[in-house]
Amino acid sequence: MSIKSKVLATAATLTLVGGVGMAGALTAGSASAATPSCGGSCVDIFSQQFGTHHNPTDVVDVLRQGEKVGQPIILFRTANFDPAEDWTAAFQGTTADFFAAGLVSADVALHYGCIAGTNFPDCYGFTTVPGSKPPVAAEVNDPAFEIEYAPFGVDSGLCMGLAATAVTGEGVTLQPCGVSSKTVWIVDIFDSPTTTFAGGYVPLINGSDTNFSQPFVLTYPSSGVPTDKPRPQLEVTNITGFSNTSPPLFIPGPELGTVDNNQLWGADTGILN
Repeated sequence: MSIKSKVLATAATLTLVGGVGMAGALTAGSASAATPSCGGSCVDIFSQQFGTHHNPTDVVDVLRQGEKVGQPIILFRTANFDPAEDWTAAFQGTTADFFAAGLVSADVALHYGCIAGTNFPDCYGFTTVPGSKPPVAAEVNDPAFEIEYAPFGVDSGLCMGLAATAVTGEGVTLQPCGVSSKTVWIVDIFDSPTTTFAGGYVPLINGSDTNFSQPFVLTYPSSGVPTDKPRPQLEVTNITGFSNTSPPLFIPGPELGTVDNNQLWGADTGILN
């Protein structure tokens, strides 16, 4: 069975996370940037730094529409005639699904897709559940996906990802889909001000992450704006503020909601209104 088939098969039984599955994470907002040829199947990702679901302003774009491995990914103003803004959710499911398909490591799954007694004997860390003695193992299974470049609605086989294992400052580029963890993005539910990618804003952890206290997340360069020339390239950097342990301890405190808006992302679907 192919990697894509494995992911689709496991994603058919999506695990709900905080009451929201991956299908809910990519539901439509009020406006987006896909061309008519790509239509309602397209996903348009934008930074909270430069827009909202009602008015995304600037969205994820392939520099100069270059359909090749290594082409830089930028933000560019929304336009319903620009095929460089056409993306589809190639594979979607949960982190546990991607682990089952061999697309993320056991370490990543243990922190973001651990189901005790199913894919691991136990999970990393413990949390106290009211009325439960002793504490029970903490489970987490964040939504995860690959985003495929699909100019005019035609799948390219290239996804938004990294050329190398995530490190601070690694540029985001087009990379072959379904090959490695470097094109997988995990919705960081527990460092999010909301629990969905649509209607809210979330950090996106790269699937090749190796830093589980301050994971490497999709970031717009802090010194840039989309109108700069040369166009600033998206990158991954360590999450800002205070990150919960993974799985989270579910302890409310002042550290929640401190992620910078250049590391918070939303998604709409369909053609620009």
